[in-house]
Amino acid sequence: MSINAAHTCTQEADFEYQITYPIAKFWNNREQGFALGKDNKKIHWISLTSPLHDKAILMVNGRTESVWRYQELFFDLFRQGFDIYSFDHRGQGVSERLLDDPHMGHVESFDDYIQDMDTIINQFDFNRYSRRFILAHSMGGAVSTRYIQTHSSHPFHAIAVCAPMYDIKMPAPLRAIAKPLCSTLVQWRNQPHYAVGQSGYQRTPFEDNSLSHCKARFEWSADLFDSMDEIQMGGPTSRWVYEAIKGAEQCVRHAKEINVPLLLIQPSQDTVVDNRAQNQFIARLSKYRQDAVLLPIANAKHEILVERDQQRNQALDAILGFFEQ
Repeated sequence: MSINAAHTCTQEADFEYQITYPIAKFWNNREQGFALGKDNKKIHWISLTSPLHDKAILMVNGRTESVWRYQELFFDLFRQGFDIYSFDHRGQGVSERLLDDPHMGHVESFDDYIQDMDTIINQFDFNRYSRRFILAHSMGGAVSTRYIQTHSSHPFHAIAVCAPMYDIKMPAPLRAIAKPLCSTLVQWRNQPHYAVGQSGYQRTPFEDNSLSHCKARFEWSADLFDSMDEIQMGGPTSRWVYEAIKGAEQCVRHAKEINVPLLLIQPSQDTVVDNRAQNQFIARLSKYRQDAVLLPIANAKHEILVERDQQRNQALDAILGFFEQ
């Protein structure tokens, strides 16, 4: 079955109407709640289901994100016959924050994210579906990769990762010292603190953004975060940076432990994560699996799932086609 996202998914010309009416109505039908993750932190989840569906996608979002910003994506995937499950990572979105300053992006250990994801997966009966998939973005790509690598009896048939955080993009001199520097800062200042150059939530003007070329989708998302204090996020702590680098390195080091087909969507203009680490990951995995696929997408920034139609359609066609196989 071939998929044509241009015909079946929301397009920019119709975005404002779709997001205001059909998508908003669809979103209002979600089920939601909290599961208790590591250390009894409340992890917010949503589901969008139909008794007519027999396939499911678990969407795992990136740092600073929330399920709220993926309403369009969930709508498009649901219309392709998928039940949708998603959640907010600890310390962000609607999930329980970890610090007195709710804008600080923090985690004590990268493994906490993986344990939370396992909790969410066990919350739902994925085995009742004939086909079960993970779709993940950025940090969620790293969390999902580590989940698959550390839970060999997971219920999923394939995984698609978009711009996965297998390394953080930094100038070479900074990258060389980032991990030891953050480790030193964590030990020196025992209270969590923003990493060097980071601060609380601020709206980024479209002209200065590193995430998407699509003004309609970008501005809708920015307006959403402006209007919902509870999902606003700022920069990461030094500890988060240290743990994220460590977790990303483990993704690449243990590439061969992926035991399902994997599609990696790589935006060519990504300035948030480092595409070289993705190439290294795929090169390692390809030695063990012929169903590890790398798809570079030209003229795309980091957030390919909220990009312009041409790039977003290409990504969705690839993801849906990959899952159909």
